[in-house]
Amino acid sequence: MTSDDDDYVYDEASGEWLPVGEARARAEAANALPQAKDAVGNMLNDGDSVVLIKDLPVKGAGQTLKVGTVIKSIRLTSDPEEIDCRYEGIKGLVLRTEFVKKR
Repeated sequence: MTSDDDDYVYDEASGEWLPVGEARARAEAANALPQAKDAVGNMLNDGDSVVLIKDLPVKGAGQTLKVGTVIKSIRLTSDPEEIDCRYEGIKGLVLRTEFVKKR
């Protein structure tokens, strides 16, 4: 019986031999989405609801989202400062995390 620490794999990014457990941990960390935080520092997750803390004019939609508007079921993006959202009548809405607060 062998443990993961007995087996080594070559990591092309660093150019070194790593124990399997450490290589797996590095790969998982590299694939994880960056941590998004709202305007007050709360961690945001996929599916969270947020509230706007500022009036935001929406380019191309001809409408303004008002302070206190609730946005449900956000999705995180690869950019930790932006979230994908849906709101009635607006397709492809992307908001900056600095303008929202977790509900």
